Amino acid sequence: MSAQSEARFTADVYGKRLERAAELTRAAKLDALLITPGPDLRYLLGSRAQSFERLTCLVIPASGETPSVVVPKLELASLSGSAAGELGLQVLDWTDGVNPYRVVKSALNAGARVAVDDTMPALHLLPIADTLNALPVSATPVLRRLRMRKDASEIEALRRAGEAIDRVHARVGEWLRPGRTEAEVAADITAAIVAEGHTGAEFVIVGSGPHGADPHHAVSDRRIEAGDVVVVDIGGPVEPGYFSDSTRTYVLGEPDPEIAARCAVLEQAQAAAVAAVRPGVTAESIDAAARNPLAEAGFGDNFIHRTGHGIGLSVHEEPYIVAGNDIVLEPGMAFSIEPGIYFRGEWGARIEDIVVVTEDGCESMNNRPHGLTVV
Repeated sequence: MSAQSEARFTADVYGKRLERAAELTRAAKLDALLITPGPDLRYLLGSRAQSFERLTCLVIPASGETPSVVVPKLELASLSGSAAGELGLQVLDWTDGVNPYRVVKSALNAGARVAVDDTMPALHLLPIADTLNALPVSATPVLRRLRMRKDASEIEALRRAGEAIDRVHARVGEWLRPGRTEAEVAADITAAIVAEGHTGAEFVIVGSGPHGADPHHAVSDRRIEAGDVVVVDIGGPVEPGYFSDSTRTYVLGEPDPEIAARCAVLEQAQAAAVAAVRPGVTAESIDAAARNPLAEAGFGDNFIHRTGHGIGLSVHEEPYIVAGNDIVLEPGMAFSIEPGIYFRGEWGARIEDIVVVTEDGCESMNNRPHGLTVV
């Protein structure tokens, strides 16, 4: 049986995740996890339910009992695409006029110590705390351990996402031309992201000339000029919800020799960081591997952000590749490696790949040329 249907993985994948969640909850000396709609619920159940003023909540007991889903009766259809039915989860539906927080309490043992996901709205967290007469703790330590190490099905999804966004980058030369605005180029890229296999474009950055010196510039009506350096940072989800994220830097016409030399140093720094990835090293050591070549070349102050972020069902998730993060890398961890250099008021450049830690190194999900690309 395939590990994936069109919209989610097969039910056995989620069954194993729920079992592991209960195991880690016990290890954390907690009695239950409460998970509301968002990436954690999608990870654990394949559910695309959305968060509204009416409570939807997955209750995972640490004892190994069957999890329950508290859901408004009028939102029952939101569970139809999830694995809840195949896994035999108990559905506790409720109607307007019923207190859903008491329904959650009924699925817990008296005095249960519970943890909640970090995206639970205060709209629900506060009534839950009031009903349980105790403030829940964060489930992040448990959920982080679950989601950081991707399984084979997730890695395959990330691989497909990487291949799809590579195909978009291969076409950027079709759209980058003098006289066109960043917004016009971004519109073409957005359409191509969908055409090449994504369900949508999550973000499109086209930073031309001085705008490239702003790492989080989106797009504007600035007209691209001959000689401009252009940062193109793009990504989106592929089914069942795993993201691509890749950045390449382009130049319209032959670049100034000094710009080319600086971009060559950036390319070396990014390659050094990728080469440093392997099990047993720390996240901060990868950040240092990217940062050191730039500092030695005199561009340390021009690299103004972390080297990378984890990726999966969220564009940004753990592990974060940044100084001070001493987490040890393990096989299956997926994250970006994206050093950049920025010269305010002039230009900027960034190179980004998604990599997955393997048993003896890493696999890159992106394989387009890394150097400054002339269009």
